[in-house]
Amino acid sequence: MIEILQNLNFTPFLLSFKLAGLTTLILFILCLPLAWYLSQTNSKAKPVIEAITALPIVLPPSVLGFYILYALSYNSPIGIFFKESFGVDLVFNFTSLVIASCLYSLPFMVQPLQSGFESLNKNMLEASYISGKGKFETILKVALPNIKPALLTAIIITFAHTVGEFGVVLMVGGSIPGETKVASVAIYEMVEIMDYTTAHIYSAIMIIVSFFTLLSVYIFNHKQKFTGFIK
Repeated sequence: MIEILQNLNFTPFLLSFKLAGLTTLILFILCLPLAWYLSQTNSKAKPVIEAITALPIVLPPSVLGFYILYALSYNSPIGIFFKESFGVDLVFNFTSLVIASCLYSLPFMVQPLQSGFESLNKNMLEASYISGKGKFETILKVALPNIKPALLTAIIITFAHTVGEFGVVLMVGGSIPGETKVASVAIYEMVEIMDYTTAHIYSAIMIIVSFFTLLSVYIFNHKQKFTGFIK
């Protein structure tokens, strides 16, 4: 067993964590204003926007992966533009994984943030505006510090969900060692070649990482509720 562990290739896990970290950062920056808008608006378009952002939850990964692949392929307008303008290919590389992951994990960042913003006391926000703070300053200095559980949930669940992605990343990125072969794809390949020992080890690592990721969220949220109750 020690020899097997020594010979294991942990590059797929490093790629998975790199992808998850970058995806989480990008989505946090992009989804923060979107979640704020959805929590504050009464627009008739709100249900439509919410439905669009939630689509990745219900769509089969193969469907989403197919359309992302089609949109970014060498023959698509987007693919041609980036190839001719910047010399960048948008499929079967790490860049394609980031794009696909951002779309696939979008609701896991938006929904917790939106719920957190909606739970805020409106009087607190109005007091911030009255004191001269703009929307941006209100979000950073008033809203975010008061939705820590929702904020942590959004970040950690997005990260964990991205680490576990399979169908979407396989269709868009393939399985290029050191480039697009993330942990979930590596496990699939180990099963295909009947290397069940390595598959067991890789899967066990994924289970452990996922468990402690979720455990940290529940422990933090429990402490926040307990502290709020004491106060």
